Amino acid sequence: MGEAHSGLGELVSSSGTWLAMSLAAVARHTAAVSAGPFDRVAWRDVCEQSAGLRELAEELHSRHAHAPDLLADVFLAAYQAAPRLRDRAEMAPSHLVNHRVVASLLHSPEFTGLHRETAGDSYAAALAVLAQASALRGLLERSREAGDRAAQADRAQQVAVAASSAVSEALRQAADANGTVPDPAADVVHRAIYAAEAAEAAARHEAQAAAHALAAALPGIRAAARNATAAAAEAVRQEAALMRAWGVGPGEAQRMPFDERARLADRLRTGRLAQWAELIGRFRRMAGAERARKVENATGELVGVTLGDDLSRVVPSELAVLGVPELRAVFAARYAAGELMLYDSQGEQTTGQGAVIACVDTSHSMYGDGPGGVTREAWSKACALALLDQARHAGRDFVGILFSAADKIRVFRFPAGRPAPVTDVLDFAETFLGGGTDFQRPLSTAAELLEREFNDTARRRGDIVVITDDACEVTETWVRGWNDAKHRLGFRLFGVAVATPDTATASGSVLESLCDNLRTVDDLTDVHTSADLFRVI
Repeated sequence: MGEAHSGLGELVSSSGTWLAMSLAAVARHTAAVSAGPFDRVAWRDVCEQSAGLRELAEELHSRHAHAPDLLADVFLAAYQAAPRLRDRAEMAPSHLVNHRVVASLLHSPEFTGLHRETAGDSYAAALAVLAQASALRGLLERSREAGDRAAQADRAQQVAVAASSAVSEALRQAADANGTVPDPAADVVHRAIYAAEAAEAAARHEAQAAAHALAAALPGIRAAARNATAAAAEAVRQEAALMRAWGVGPGEAQRMPFDERARLADRLRTGRLAQWAELIGRFRRMAGAERARKVENATGELVGVTLGDDLSRVVPSELAVLGVPELRAVFAARYAAGELMLYDSQGEQTTGQGAVIACVDTSHSMYGDGPGGVTREAWSKACALALLDQARHAGRDFVGILFSAADKIRVFRFPAGRPAPVTDVLDFAETFLGGGTDFQRPLSTAAELLEREFNDTARRRGDIVVITDDACEVTETWVRGWNDAKHRLGFRLFGVAVATPDTATASGSVLESLCDNLRTVDDLTDVHTSADLFRVI
């Protein structure tokens, strides 16, 4: 073989393009959404905690190689406070479909509403991903050809990069210490350059084919992405509304461990009163509005004189007694006994100070539908939960007493100074005893609780609310004991007859004789029929 030599400079000049490609060859991104380490940790943690996400990722990955990366992008877009989509040129060709799907999601009009519910909340963002599962399956199937073309373009690009690296390596090996290149070595370099040119041409062809396939799929991707975002936004809003209806605010929900929140959400969706969540939410909102309207110690219309111990309403003649030293002891005694003469007013009474106790009838008849298709139980439990809110807002203890027959009673205590776990609230709301109806035992239990509170804290003027759809008899002996306890403790009894026959609330009935305030509710779809109750309790 001849000893002719080629100059190194000439070869370097002819292979400059491929050397530049080799030096510039860097790994393209497979993530469409730019994310820092903490965001990636959030995604990893939520995958570890959510079996649903893991199963979805495995299912999609079996048919689409890059589906797990797409799920991560969809999660991060929902989770990040200000998601940033990478430039298309930064993406690996194999992941351009993912980039287009995420871009369509981010630019859909519905995304703003979704993002408002999910930003910074990993659970809500995961829920958004799961809510889009069906749409994502369809998107990946419809863009399968574009995805396959993109994968081919990715492989062709890798071949081109490898070929450019081969040019650089051939040139390095061809050079000798004097900077000359033997002819055989120069031939190797030229063959490497030709191979690199062919690989580059193939890469360009595949990239163009992938771009055409993606453009063809684009209209379908946009429409499906918009529908997916709307479905996710609705799912997240519904769960947030469900949580709020049961008294779980956004802050409390976000502080819950993932598993606990998932179990709670499942229980709220599938529990006995799940279909009445909207009614419960309306009741609680109504009660909140009535609290805002209530004016403490407001003066009503003067209608006469009564007896009591409210010094703000004492008639002037009683106050005149204080000007006689010999009669001050008499004034003090009458004050202690609640026998001072007071101006009597007609209007909203002042609220109590002791516990609020809701006695809720859970006999068989309460399970049936009332007018409007709402069950008596659902209306009663919604009212009781609003009373729980009322008590907690006022710093008062709340007790829920579920009753039916004389031998069936359950007591749920919610002290004012402690949090009310939502699981305990659900236990109270979902418990149903069945059986007949007996008033004596639940009312006696309520009076005993108020007496215990008075002995422990000296608080009087508790409020008992009995919610029932039935009537029953009480003994004279029991009535005497009830009246004694009521006078001693100063509590009030409010009665709510739910879709009850007129005989149960007629003059002389047990309910009418026991209650200080009795109302009948016939339209169970209207929460405002009991609104005034929340202005006086």
